[in-house]
Amino acid sequence: LFDRVQATLTKVQKMRPGTKEFNFVRMFKCGACKSGVTATEKFKKLKDGGINKYIYYHCTRFHDLYCKQPYIREEALIDQLAELIDQVSIDKLGAKDKLEREIARQKYFAKEILGNELGGTAEIDQVNIKNYAKYILREGTREEKREILCNLKSEIFLKDGQLVLLS
Repeated sequence: LFDRVQATLTKVQKMRPGTKEFNFVRMFKCGACKSGVTATEKFKKLKDGGINKYIYYHCTRFHDLYCKQPYIREEALIDQLAELIDQVSIDKLGAKDKLEREIARQKYFAKEILGNELGGTAEIDQVNIKNYAKYILREGTREEKREILCNLKSEIFLKDGQLVLLS
């Protein structure tokens, strides 16, 4: 019996704490104690048998063990980031080059794979860079989201559940 239990236990690979990658970890600082902001994943079992997953961002309490800053859900954080994007000048976004590369990539895909020819450079001028940045924050990969935030050229602090941008 002992050997069977040990064989079962060795098959289960447990993740070590801190090995899960979250979208916005190490991108913000706590507005109260200047510690880093980390994330925690929580699961809630539903009555119908399903499971909901929630991601919360919070202060690491590295500089102040008694920091009382509230947790914020990832969805609310993304909404606040989208609002920050609206407040920032386009020059501070630094995403114009990436946007132009992405549009060129989409044009190539449409031409070579789909057989469609997209319009000229007028379409690039019509694309709103801020809307593109908000789209990336909601639908992009972890790397794309981090790239958008790294291009802000400002520090972002999380204080009282609100994001604050300091230039």
